[in-house]
Amino acid sequence: QVQVVESGGGLVQAGGSLRLSCATSGVTFIINAMGWYRQAPGKQRELVAAISVGGYTTYADSVKGRFTISRDNAKNTVYLQMNNMKPDDTAVYYCNRHPARATMWGQGTQVTVSS
Repeated sequence: QVQVVESGGGLVQAGGSLRLSCATSGVTFIINAMGWYRQAPGKQRELVAAISVGGYTTYADSVKGRFTISRDNAKNTVYLQMNNMKPDDTAVYYCNRHPARATMWGQGTQVTVSS
C-alpha cells in the first residue's frame, strides 16, 4: 500500500522560508521521478517542481530561483525548500510521483503566506 505523508507547512510572512518534507512508503522510491504540486483555492492543482531519479530538476516559472527540490533516496523522502515566499504561494502542497498517480495523493500540507 502506497503512503505519502507531507509535512512542514505553516504560516509565514512574505519573504520568509519554509521547508516541506514528503515521506513515502510502499513505492519503489529510488526508481521514480518525484514532484511537488500545489492547489490554491479556486484553482487547479499545478506542478511546482520535479526531480528525476538522477537528480535533474525542473521548476514552474513562478518559483524558479526561489524554490529547491531535493531527494534522499536512503530515506525515501523528497524535500521542497521555499525561500523568498510570496502571498501567491499560498496553497495546499502535495507530493506525488512525476507524472502524478491518482492513487498516490496524500493529505497535503497547508502553506499560507501573509503579506
